[in-house]
Amino acid sequence: MAERKRSLFRWREIPTGVWALGLVSLFMDLSSEMIHALLPLYLVTVLGASALTVGVIEGIAEATASITKIFSGVLSDYLGMRKWLAAAGYGLAALSKPIFPLAGSVGWVTAARFLDRVGKGIRGAPRDALIADLTPDKIRGTAYGLRQSLDTVGAVLGPLLAIVLMAALADNFTAVFWIAVIPAFISVTVIVVFVREPRHAPDHRPVRTPLSRAELAKLGTGYWVVVGVAAVFTLARFSEAFLLLRAQSVGLSLTWVPAVMVVMNVVYALSAWPAGALSDSIGRYGLLVAGFALLIVADLVLALGSGVAMVMIGVALWGLHMGLTQGLLSALVADTAPAHLRGTAFGGFNLMSGLAQLVASIVAGGLWDAFGPEGTFLAGAGFTAIALAVLPLAHRWRRRSAL
Repeated sequence: MAERKRSLFRWREIPTGVWALGLVSLFMDLSSEMIHALLPLYLVTVLGASALTVGVIEGIAEATASITKIFSGVLSDYLGMRKWLAAAGYGLAALSKPIFPLAGSVGWVTAARFLDRVGKGIRGAPRDALIADLTPDKIRGTAYGLRQSLDTVGAVLGPLLAIVLMAALADNFTAVFWIAVIPAFISVTVIVVFVREPRHAPDHRPVRTPLSRAELAKLGTGYWVVVGVAAVFTLARFSEAFLLLRAQSVGLSLTWVPAVMVVMNVVYALSAWPAGALSDSIGRYGLLVAGFALLIVADLVLALGSGVAMVMIGVALWGLHMGLTQGLLSALVADTAPAHLRGTAFGGFNLMSGLAQLVASIVAGGLWDAFGPEGTFLAGAGFTAIALAVLPLAHRWRRRSAL
């Protein structure tokens, strides 16, 4: 049994830099989720925003991150370096954190969220490309799964701390937001001190025009199929802010609403690394199909469930679908993109996914205001069914393009 576990998880084969990047993600997500687990409630209950406003803010924030990723990814290919771009993104996100406790209006919260997501956009594509640069091909799924799991551990600890602090500080949002600043700056320290840029191969060349037609053609059909599938899928996977609002709608108190993110991210963290490792052994397609199917079930439970227990079951299924899909989609991008264009490839992937999430979050907010949570989650199930129907065709097309 022990030998089988070593074979699956390959602890010792994972480069030190990947572990460090996982810890960087852990601390930044700890900080971010302490804030984000409370932010929709803060906007609605303290600042008087509507659900549609929450959807617009979340959609704009995520789209901003995704649009920025294309430029940072291209720049990392142009410069032939990734670490310091990623570090700059984490630094900007850390600097945005003190704005949240100082914000006294929806406008200031939007500005802070915007700055935070610009930082996320700057770091995302270079970091993901750096993981591929650091990792042998045979354990690529394992490496992306590990980083995703460590990232999600931070997303578990953040809402847990938010719950404890909200209870201890008598629902003082501002005090919790200030405490969240600390792990963000720890994250920046870890990437600066412990992550090393790998040495380039002798034949490596920086890409002077990553967005030229000639270079983009080198990404290949297989890459664009992965991007298209991810975009359709993201239309069905709107912001997790609506999970928090759903929990509040069935009577969960303000203090305990962050438990939604704890449940989701515990399942996400426990499943992402095993899913990535398993995909290295059996392939990625079957796990993606399972992940898409689980999202349909999660949406139906969240739409039709009437109590806290049913909502938490839906949230857990949502977390499991994340574990089975997010790291695998990143690994598929790395599988299909040339090494010298990985930054551009991850930037394009995240751009399309982010634009899809902008549409999804705005539509979800409008459906919530017009039809309530049932309409929002039933629509999500419908979009996911479309993505699931398209997936076998996309898989066959990608396999043909690889021949």
